[in-house]
Amino acid sequence: MADGTTGALDGETGGLPNNIEAEQALLGALLVNNDVYDRVASIVQPEHFFDPVHARIFEVAAGRIKKNALATPVTLKAFFEGDAGLDAVGGPAYLVRLAGAAISLFAARDYAQLIYDLAIRRELILLGQNIAGKASRMDVESEARDQITEAEQALYQLGEQGKVDKGFQSFRRAVVDAVKVANAAYEREGGLAGISTGLDDLDRRLGGLHPSDLLILAGRPSMGKTALATNIAYNIAKAYRRGTRHDGSEGAVEGGVVGFYSLEMSAEQLAARVLSEAARVPSHNIREGNMTEEEMRRFLEAAKALENAPLFIDDTPALPISTIAARARRLKRQHGLDVLVIDYLQLARPASSRSEGRVQEVSEITQGLKAIAKELNIPVIALSQLSRQVEQREDKRPQLSDLRESGSIEQDADVVMFVFREEYYKEREKPGDHDLEGMVKWKDEMSALHGKAEVIVGKQRHGPIGTVELAFEGQFTRFSNLVRPYQQAIEGDFG
Repeated sequence: MADGTTGALDGETGGLPNNIEAEQALLGALLVNNDVYDRVASIVQPEHFFDPVHARIFEVAAGRIKKNALATPVTLKAFFEGDAGLDAVGGPAYLVRLAGAAISLFAARDYAQLIYDLAIRRELILLGQNIAGKASRMDVESEARDQITEAEQALYQLGEQGKVDKGFQSFRRAVVDAVKVANAAYEREGGLAGISTGLDDLDRRLGGLHPSDLLILAGRPSMGKTALATNIAYNIAKAYRRGTRHDGSEGAVEGGVVGFYSLEMSAEQLAARVLSEAARVPSHNIREGNMTEEEMRRFLEAAKALENAPLFIDDTPALPISTIAARARRLKRQHGLDVLVIDYLQLARPASSRSEGRVQEVSEITQGLKAIAKELNIPVIALSQLSRQVEQREDKRPQLSDLRESGSIEQDADVVMFVFREEYYKEREKPGDHDLEGMVKWKDEMSALHGKAEVIVGKQRHGPIGTVELAFEGQFTRFSNLVRPYQQAIEGDFG
């Protein structure tokens, strides 16, 4: 390859920038001293090599080194028996020639950075050609606005991951990634695998909020789904702490940066809800300006404490799913992003304006939200309305079939949760004053239900379903951990 192959490759690819000698020198150093891998693994990956043979050599060598096995021309020879690409450049003898072209250990990072930079330049050139080609073709199906969104998405992927399109990946690499996730969970010694919601029983049921998951939080009006989503967002932002993660990357080690699309309420209304919970001041008192001096002091203290919390609110109404994705990418690039909340799903719009019915529109929105979760590698929580058929049943507890336009939501979601407060329905069954016996029974039932809510996990792709009980304080629109009777007894003993 050092003997004229570079020129041939340049001709075939339209003169894309590359440096075959740098690739040979880095691979040689790696085969001579496997410690080189630790220096370059965070910079260069197999797909960054221009020559496909070099990419395969690096991938096989890296696989052996990760298993604490030796990677030398002798040990790698068996993996390339009958490899047409290697045979074309001299077969196993080429591996020996690479080792002979080795550079010093200290120069390895510089060579790796050069290989990476050239790979990014190649991707940029191809991306630019693709954008120019699409823009020059007048196509009814592809509007200019859609092309801008696609281009931004491709540039985001290139900037974040060093590549535009992952395509197929070998099972070996998928296995390595799975082992990393399992090892990180193991090192937490039974701790949560995902981001904590701040609600212990919900965390135990879900294992926290997992990256790339789409979680649907559904409920009838007045059940408190926005309040629960706001509580979770606030808990995550409040707990945010930045540091070095288990995989060596920098980011949130506790809590996270939260993006909140409030398509129904204004940012000020949402902030007032958060402050009501934090300051424990009734939300209606805040709206009416009817606060005592003590409540006002707590309100201002909560505002001061929360003003730097990493909670970002976008209250633009009726956003298309493509714009939601574009703004989420921008937020992650500028400030980081660990959790995204959309309140609520039915108020978002599909990317295309060609309507084929509401069910098709919702399907496009849920698929778009799942794509955002996977692309940004974050949990996405989307709130959803339930159909009125819940009200017609004697048992008002919601189920999967109650989801509006339920087919696509149920299919695309990794987790479906329902918020249910029986107290809300029981309150509307209050008997007349003349029915003394009925009134006594109703008061007993109300007393048992007061301040309690249920989160029903109706679907969980990677875990169990079931019901989680939470405490709910309506005046503060606040969900919290439910204190059991036996816990109250213990607290009383130590109080």
